[in-house]
Amino acid sequence: MGLEPIVRVRNLHKYFLRGSEQIDVLNDLSLNVPEAEFLALMGPSGSGKTTLLNLIAGLDQPSEGEIWVGEHLISGMSEAQLARWRTRHVGFVFQFYNLLPVLTAYENVELPLLLLPLSSAERKRQVLTALDLVGLSNRLSHRPGQLSGGQQQRVGIARAIVTDPTLIVADEPTGDLDARSAEDILNLLVELKDGLKKTIIMVTHDPRAASRAERVLHLEKGQLVHDTAHASW
Repeated sequence: MGLEPIVRVRNLHKYFLRGSEQIDVLNDLSLNVPEAEFLALMGPSGSGKTTLLNLIAGLDQPSEGEIWVGEHLISGMSEAQLARWRTRHVGFVFQFYNLLPVLTAYENVELPLLLLPLSSAERKRQVLTALDLVGLSNRLSHRPGQLSGGQQQRVGIARAIVTDPTLIVADEPTGDLDARSAEDILNLLVELKDGLKKTIIMVTHDPRAASRAERVLHLEKGQLVHDTAHASW
């Protein structure tokens, strides 16, 4: 692509201690993610793909190695620093939406902005823009229980993009959706990548979902075993 990588992972190790036993989850893994790439992470359960996603998103810290996102060395940050960094730089999309049932679509999308120093007018403008981008301008006052699964995931994506983050990380974003709704969500992610030049990293078990990404990384037992550009299944 010729672009400077937005994510740089170097010699990454992640392990846990179970008594005196060391359980290796990721082992000496290095990768680059160019800016505005749609990347899919695949692999069997226990391969380390969700752990890798969480580390890149600043939800966890490596045992060894470095993770850079833009000019930020996030592997060297404290928990408080990581929390502040995530607020501004990472948008999360979850398999089960993680919407608050008592809040409207508008209020769910507004939540991340409440952590930022914005006026109510600025928050309103950003929320309306995000909901318009996902095609839900006519559902502002609907609560999650009044929306279909696909619509709830669109609210989740609006919430992820409302802060204009550096990264969008998606953990099985189509895993709870029927085939048609899943296709709609994947189309939306591609549109965000192409139209807004967003960098998207997605964990998925579904080859059909992965085929929509520009590149697919396959992990097994904590190591990168295959890197497929412009995957075709």
